[in-house]
Amino acid sequence: MPYRIVDDLPPSVRAHLPIHAQEIYLAAFNNAWRQHANDPDGEAIVHRIAWAAVKRRYRKQGEEWVAIW
Repeated sequence: MPYRIVDDLPPSVRAHLPIHAQEIYLAAFNNAWRQHANDPDGEAIVHRIAWAAVKRRYRKQGEEWVAIW
């Protein structure tokens, strides 16, 4: 199910990502949801797509996610 706002994201996302990365996750998730909603494993696929979008702009450094540029 798509998320309306970043506060609706799973706690595992909100607790670890900076706000901008959460916004990227939210946008990527919602966009992918529209494309994969009818797939049998759709939600898992959509979460992987959202994480991939975050990893294009952020990387984990120690315990924190930091912007690449």
